[in-house]
Amino acid sequence: MIINPDSAAVLSRSLLQIKAVKLSPSKPFTWASGWKSPIYCDSRLTLSYPKVRTFIRQQFTRFIQDTYETIDVIAGVATGAIAHGALVAQELGLPFIYIRSAEKSHGLQNLVEGHLEQGQSVVIIEDIVSTGKSSMNACNAIKEKGGVIKGVISIFNYGFPEASGIFSKAGIEVYAICDYSNLLDEALKQELIQKNELETLLEWKRNPADWGKGVL
Repeated sequence: MIINPDSAAVLSRSLLQIKAVKLSPSKPFTWASGWKSPIYCDSRLTLSYPKVRTFIRQQFTRFIQDTYETIDVIAGVATGAIAHGALVAQELGLPFIYIRSAEKSHGLQNLVEGHLEQGQSVVIIEDIVSTGKSSMNACNAIKEKGGVIKGVISIFNYGFPEASGIFSKAGIEVYAICDYSNLLDEALKQELIQKNELETLLEWKRNPADWGKGVL
């Protein structure tokens, strides 16, 4: 769910302008999962642009203040959302923790880094939600430590049905500043893609796992 349509348009435009999102229907990218994709999103680039970084922090902060009555802790998912989560926690004057993608192989072998008490309410900050698996793993890590998940908020969400199903089954509300649909709308307005390329981009979203098999 988008937190605000106007904010979604603004951020989509910014992501395209700073090339944090690249669209290439004819020369697909390869994700770590092995999927072929006509889109690549690198949210880490937003940290290099103060205005974009500030806008993201403000959107996260305002949404949390307007939506949740009481929040005890802000959590960032490693690695892309650690900096953004810390900025939000600083703005709200709240403790910050982060969730690793895997347990450390040494020391205390922590998956959750930082202080979290039993029963504390947590908002998780994500950079990108795709299949939802890594975000769900982060939620499970917080639950195992005794935290109560109030919601997950991301910079960008691909809007895959698979992810929606995972979160719906777990009873976790998921929000984003912008998503794939907003991004394509802005790309068309900026003439970064043509209408004939739009169908390719929409087709990929309908079946991302198999899409590349017919392309390369």
